Amino acid sequence: MSAELQSVTNTAAIAPDRRIKVGFIVGPTGSGKTSLALRIAKHLDAEIVNADSRQLYRAMDIGTSKPSQSERAAIRHFLIDIRNPDEPVDVAQFVELAREAIYDIASHGKRPLVVGGSGLYLRALRGGIFKGPPASPEIRREMEMVARERGVGFLHDELAEVDPSAASRIQRGDLYRIVRALEVWRLTGVPITAHQESHRFAAREFDDLAIALKIERAQLYENIDRRFDAMVAEGLVHEVRTLLERGYSPQKPPLSTIGYKEVAGYLRGEMTLDAAVALAKRETRRLAKRQLTWFRADPLLEWIDVTSAAEQARARFEEFFGSSTS
Repeated sequence: MSAELQSVTNTAAIAPDRRIKVGFIVGPTGSGKTSLALRIAKHLDAEIVNADSRQLYRAMDIGTSKPSQSERAAIRHFLIDIRNPDEPVDVAQFVELAREAIYDIASHGKRPLVVGGSGLYLRALRGGIFKGPPASPEIRREMEMVARERGVGFLHDELAEVDPSAASRIQRGDLYRIVRALEVWRLTGVPITAHQESHRFAAREFDDLAIALKIERAQLYENIDRRFDAMVAEGLVHEVRTLLERGYSPQKPPLSTIGYKEVAGYLRGEMTLDAAVALAKRETRRLAKRQLTWFRADPLLEWIDVTSAAEQARARFEEFFGSSTS
């Protein structure tokens, strides 16, 4: 059992003949998942499992919009601040940690509520994961050398030629996932997306209700811009500077992700702060668009409008979990 969880799971407390019910709240960045989840969790006597890939890491607070300490004190959260930024968590590791958290929550009579926008993490948790061939140290060393000499973008361009679908959903600076996708292609001769489609994430371990937040594009983009301005005002530049001073690389995930990489560029003197902020906002809007495309391809999601999300989500989760709490 992982020591990274906040308490030890007692799976014996769960009847072996019933599947755990798990609620999911998903949606693009800036759609209001966190605030909705806190309201629903309080009402349902639920506890929250984080499914935002960047909130897993310590010292990355402002740029990832983590729930505040007071919010985490009010509602127990799992999988926040479990690793240092140089200790990457892949999809398979996330699924295992999230499973442990879900069993922990259910073992003491609470409702598990998984919240986030990392689409592949969420899909893998809901339906299992294509594990693929074992890693090849030789291939990985070769591609890491190429990345150092020609840039991560060169490998992303190579991926786009052999697996356009994977390239469209993997960020251009995400060396780890680019390398894995190319590795699977080289080892099997089949794109990783084809393997995943064949697998179809069909090994469903839990009964789940997954609600996705629907929001007008203009409102979403306004939320994104306003939130990034707030991050800067709250001290994002200082946060990034501190991480760089600790030796974490802006060329490697998670610091190579949106917001952090642009501010790191400003700190290196490559652009003005205004230019870095404008670029980060633009890239965040693009990320939100990709997330929407990903979620819309999932026929099992139930979409609710953000303007009435609290009432609709409350009613659906009460119905799903079988009883309400006042």
